[in-house]
Amino acid sequence: MKKIFVLSFISVGYFLNAQNLSNSPYATYGIGDVKYDNTIETSSMGGISTAFISDFTSNFNFANPANNANFELTSIKLEATNENNYFKTNFNNTKSTKHSTYLSNISLAFPISSKIKMGLSYQPYSSKSYDILTSETRTDSEGNSYIASNRFKGSGTLNTALVALSYKISPEFSAGLRANLYFGTLYDTNELAYSNADLVNGYETKNSIRNFNFTLGASYQKTNPSTDHKLTIGATTTFGNTNGNMTTDYTNSTYYYSAADVKAGESIIEQKSTKSKNLLPLQASLGVGYGDENHWFLSTQLDYKKGETVSYFGSTFSFQDSYRVAVGGWYLPNYNNFRSYFSRVVYRYGAFYEKGNIQLAGNNINKFGISAGVMLPFKNSSITRMSGLELGIELGKRGTLKDNLINQNFINFRVGFNFADKWFRKTLYN
Repeated sequence: MKKIFVLSFISVGYFLNAQNLSNSPYATYGIGDVKYDNTIETSSMGGISTAFISDFTSNFNFANPANNANFELTSIKLEATNENNYFKTNFNNTKSTKHSTYLSNISLAFPISSKIKMGLSYQPYSSKSYDILTSETRTDSEGNSYIASNRFKGSGTLNTALVALSYKISPEFSAGLRANLYFGTLYDTNELAYSNADLVNGYETKNSIRNFNFTLGASYQKTNPSTDHKLTIGATTTFGNTNGNMTTDYTNSTYYYSAADVKAGESIIEQKSTKSKNLLPLQASLGVGYGDENHWFLSTQLDYKKGETVSYFGSTFSFQDSYRVAVGGWYLPNYNNFRSYFSRVVYRYGAFYEKGNIQLAGNNINKFGISAGVMLPFKNSSITRMSGLELGIELGKRGTLKDNLINQNFINFRVGFNFADKWFRKTLYN
């Protein structure tokens, strides 16, 4: 157990140094490719979290901070994601692939009292990492041919730091509050170059983001004592831009690249700066679940996100209202069967459909997928101290081939550790 604990922290250092978030070309719009706000546990179940109250005492729910009535231990989670994207478009019958591995979640959670629980977490929220080059041959007035190249590049990550508090009002009702801090810098650059010209004309958009808002959560869970069956209802609301802003700097300039591919000889044509508060829109979620104590659980969930308007290359881009429907759950065969290790493994499953907030050429950029995962308990893990290795997989599709748009198929792997025990607490003797 101690060796695994040390090894996991060494791996955190590797992922932080190698942090490179892959995403789709649709990340060119707005604040990039938004990562769904969840852990391996919930992503393996299609993303259901709003009505998910873990039966075990070692799992803290950040997505709905009200859903931690059963949480009793100190929990440390370290998680990483490996993304594999496969792109195809009918434009010149182009195909490409992109892979990346990054630290996707690190969290610490602990009980303050029997009714109050607290959690701290870091996650990437969105990212830009694209490089698209288009070229065409043109002819000037004298009949000479030249190549015109248009290059779009994006980089940067928007991160989140979360602080969540849960309060158990009664045996059935709980409430929660999560404070969300968003911070990071995102870059978009559009370069126009001609084979018969020495200089490149570049238009860079730099978005510096510092934003703060809140998520409110509530949950109700009723248990039938004769059957151990549970009905759970949960809801969350994330308010829009409570405090903070996004500063956008535009730079239109000409320059050339040196032999070392470094920008040189830059001459500024125009510079301007704007501020915007319309960055993180209102979001809401409603979920319903039903299950059998320490045996199985099934839930469905509906998420809604209000549309927004953001600056993009000096102009504005409007995102539509969007929604996400998910269904998923988990199954534990028999944790008391110590003759069979796999009877003590938690198996997870799920599926989702997301009506996207981007519309291009009259086409909605939608997304759907299926997911699965397991929680492999450590040897000394028990039903009241559920520590173990988390594994998850997600397969899906985003986009369309219509109107020369891009179809994105993806397969994402997730791995993490959950260390849970009664740490940092004094033992009392009578």
